[in-house]
Amino acid sequence: MSRELIMQEVAVVGLYLGKNVFQVHGIDAAGTVVVRKQLRRNHVLPFLEGLSPCLVGIEACASAHHWGRQLMAIGHEVRLMPPAYVKPHVKRGNDLAPNLGLGREPDQKRENPSSNRFSFSGAVQEAAA
Repeated sequence: MSRELIMQEVAVVGLYLGKNVFQVHGIDAAGTVVVRKQLRRNHVLPFLEGLSPCLVGIEACASAHHWGRQLMAIGHEVRLMPPAYVKPHVKRGNDLAPNLGLGREPDQKRENPSSNRFSFSGAVQEAAA
């Protein structure tokens, strides 16, 4: 299957944010895995820009709101999951496992990324203005 066809098929993406290497787990509308990749931090946005707009699930963490805003700016719908909902999917020695929970369970409780106005950097920018 060609790369372009796969990029159009992805309906839900689970994105596991690491320090330097991120895991991307994409499934189609039928729930079949179509993308499983490790990406360096600087390759994440270009890769996701190549996807047609889809739902992206991210475990809520320190940088999740920043990444959520970046992904919403390029047209994706972003949902943040509390870590307690991702934890049951973690298997030993495999960072890809949390993505199985991020991509396969879109009906669980989610939250949307906060706007920059409520983040620390947003507060600093407002104070400087």
